[in-house]
Amino acid sequence: MNDPIVTRPVKLSCRQVWKVYGPRPGYYFDTRGYQIEPETLARRLVAEGHIPAVVNANFDIHAGEIFVIMGLSGSGKSTLVRCLSRLVEPSHGQVVLDGADLLAASPAELIEIRRHKMGMVFQGFGLLPHLNVLDNIAFPLKIQGRPAEARESRAREVIRLVGLEGREAAFPHELSGGQQQRVGIARSLAVEPGIWFLDEPFSALDPLIRRQMQDEFLRLQDQLQKTIVFITHDIMEACRIADRIALMCDGRIIQIGTPAEILLAPADAYVADFTEDVAMGRVIRAGDLVGDPAGARPEALPADAPEVAADALLDGLIPAVAAGQRRFRVRGSDRRPGGVLSADRILDVLRHGQQ
Repeated sequence: MNDPIVTRPVKLSCRQVWKVYGPRPGYYFDTRGYQIEPETLARRLVAEGHIPAVVNANFDIHAGEIFVIMGLSGSGKSTLVRCLSRLVEPSHGQVVLDGADLLAASPAELIEIRRHKMGMVFQGFGLLPHLNVLDNIAFPLKIQGRPAEARESRAREVIRLVGLEGREAAFPHELSGGQQQRVGIARSLAVEPGIWFLDEPFSALDPLIRRQMQDEFLRLQDQLQKTIVFITHDIMEACRIADRIALMCDGRIIQIGTPAEILLAPADAYVADFTEDVAMGRVIRAGDLVGDPAGARPEALPADAPEVAADALLDGLIPAVAAGQRRFRVRGSDRRPGGVLSADRILDVLRHGQQ
């Protein structure tokens, strides 16, 4: 599948990352490096009373990508994202951000990286109750040592960005859950991070507010084009926002791919079971299914072939297919390729989702 995201520069690389808890978690990861096949090593660690929370994680995250790490509770997804930021120290491996190994950074260097290059939003909003919205958002800039005038100017800028104008003087207890989450998002954006870590940021919200926050999140991403690592256990949320998904189970990454690749070509029975209840027409988009973009040349299509956006959901194309339309010209975007999409391909995918 032609994926515009993976042609972008790599922002963060994760190489052979392990996190092991137990009596001797570093025993196999000395200066010699481990010489045992990862699955064999994981079984040996368990037999010796250890808990391998992250097992040999390997992936690249590209600039401007929304990379979703998902799995059930206890799968290791939150531990992994904390390893990426070194809030949890990995037992072994490399985490490379902008070409520099974070695991080799000194404590002082790591503090500066977190202050200036990373934004973090977690499930708990973590707002300071004695500060109003403006001061909560400006707080990380104060930690950076920026002047008061610059702090306020930047805080007001991100307040406008997240739609909280008029609430600058409100305190956290005076805000709704969705508004509190917007403050948390704005605070993390205030430092203009190079990479943004979000660990189940919407899971405490009511379903309607949660969907509204997803909409807001995608709107912000269209404007800012941040590199994002997003943690969730909700497959529909993952499919809605992700460029690519890494699905975890028992500390292992089982499959990495676009939402369409995860849904249409599951790596094993676990992935298939995990995704079986997803409504394909509400998740799969036209750009996920196109053939060779070269096939979009005018002479390859009927004159009346309609043009649709690469982000168009299949559900939105069903009326045209039912009316007899056989082919569509798909207009590419920076997130999905363009090309030609046939009605037969659409119907195959929808049938696949009903099996």
